[in-house]
Formats: sequence, C-alpha cells, structure tokens
Amino acid sequence: MGYQVVISQQISKEELIFLTQEWKGERFEDGRPKVPDEILDRMHLVTHDEAWAVMKNAGYFYQYADGWQIINPDSILIGRAVTATFIPGRPDIHDAIDARGKAEGKKGQNSWPVDVLIKRDVYVADQFGIHVNGPTIGDNVGNAIYAKTGNGIVYHGAIRDIAGLKELPGFTSYFSSYHPSHHNQQGNLNTMLVGINHPTRIKQATVMAGDVVLGRDGGVSFIPAHLAEKVVITSEIVRLRDMFGHERIREGKYTAGQIDMRWADDIERDFSQWLNERIDQLPVPKAQIQEFLKNRTW
Repeated sequence: MGYQVVISQQISKEELIFLTQEWKGERFEDGRPKVPDEILDRMHLVTHDEAWAVMKNAGYFYQYADGWQIINPDSILIGRAVTATFIPGRPDIHDAIDARGKAEGKKGQNSWPVDVLIKRDVYVADQFGIHVNGPTIGDNVGNAIYAKTGNGIVYHGAIRDIAGLKELPGFTSYFSSYHPSHHNQQGNLNTMLVGINHPTRIKQATVMAGDVVLGRDGGVSFIPAHLAEKVVITSEIVRLRDMFGHERIREGKYTAGQIDMRWADDIERDFSQWLNERIDQLPVPKAQIQEFLKNRTW
C-alpha cells in the first residue's frame, strides 16, 4: 500500500493517477489532475447543454445530476472536485477507521476531507442522501470549506445551520435536503467515511477527483479533467456561431431556417470572415479563434 492509502481513507497517488490516466496535464502533489485556472475561468459561460453534448459524444453518459436545493442559486459554481464517500455506519469498521485517524492527530471524520481542500476546489460528498440525523456540514464546517476553497459544496445529503451558511456570499452550494439534526449522536452511529478522492456516486452521476464541477441552472455537471478544455472550446465556438447567426438574421442576410440547419459553404465562409474582422472584440480568447480559423478549409 502507498502512504496515502494508510492516511485516513485517502486514495493513493498511484491509484489516483491510474484511474485518471486520460489526463496528460499537470497534477497536484497527491496525483489529482490540475485543470488550469484559465480553463476554470472560461468554464463560467459554459451551459449544461454544451457540456452534456461533448461528454455524451465521448461516451460519458452519467456526469449530470439534478433535483437539488441550492444556496445562492443565481451564482455559478466552478471548481476542481475533491470527493468524499460516506456509507451507513457499522461500529467495527467505523471504530477501526476512527482509531487510525485519531492516532494521526485527526478529529471527527467529517473534517478529514475538508483538511485536503485548497483554493478553487469543490467539496463533493456522497452522504447517500441521508436526511434525519444525517448532516455532517453545518455553519462551522461550511465556513472552513469556504475559507479553504472560496467555493461551496455538492452534497448528496442533508445540511444543517442553513441560515448561517446562507450568510457566506460565495458559498454557492447544491445539497439534497436540510435538517436541524446532526450525524453520529451518542448511541446512534449512522455515517462513516470510507473514501477521500476515490471515485464516488452523486445521485445519477459518477465523479472522480479532479473533475471540473459546473453548477448552474439547478443542476451540476461533473466534467472529466481530460474533457474540460474540449468542453470550453466547444462552448466558445457555439457562442460565436450564435452571435454571428443572430446578427445576420437581424440584418436580414439569412433566414432563421438557414441558420438553424447545417450551414451552407457560403455561410461558413461568411462566418470565417466575420471572425477575422471582429477577432479583437469577441468574448473568446483571440488565440482560440486563431486556432479555429487555422483549421478551417475556407
């Protein structure tokens, strides 16, 4: 076993790299894919529809989850996933895990995943949807998460202290329910932590550490690290084509029917010229437009 396996349920660096071998870019010290900040910045304008299309075409069908309650629903949640997996409590397993963590100087298990968070992370936790006596996140843990990441959470379970969490302006969060109770009260062991940064299930989605979390419009997409740049570039091209199409329809140069269908070659040539003429004013990086134009056949 690697060192990381022995430390409080965290996946080993070797296993994390093995499971994310499609990612060819930079990694954090623990092996987690490090999607560049620039891609995270550009991700803010991506819609679920655009992300879904790219992932579906690549064979990834279980990367979107909806049906959430939301804190700060008008904001967009973007960041790199740190995953935590909780399962129903069983005393022998829980006590063994707990004893090892306490020997390492750690406190409650619900804080162990929080300890590994850094800026621009999103804490993604499978709390198996537990409601009564389920919450492992209240305003204290929530403040710790926000201080470390500047982000909120995606949490398949119940939170508590919701009034306090709503006071955090950047704590855009997706959660299953609210309940004022607390997990693992004396004599009622009901949750235990079995994995940090292992693959985990969030409702109908599979999430891996390092996935880019896109939370907006009531749903959350979990974009594999190696597809994040493609999702962003596809979104940007769709955005530019929409701008061009809407402008030309308003001018009366083309009909809505011509723009809605596969574009004829003369429209594609017009689009390329339109891009060239406006390359410094468009809301997409100039280098990205130049790369797109370089690969055009007209």
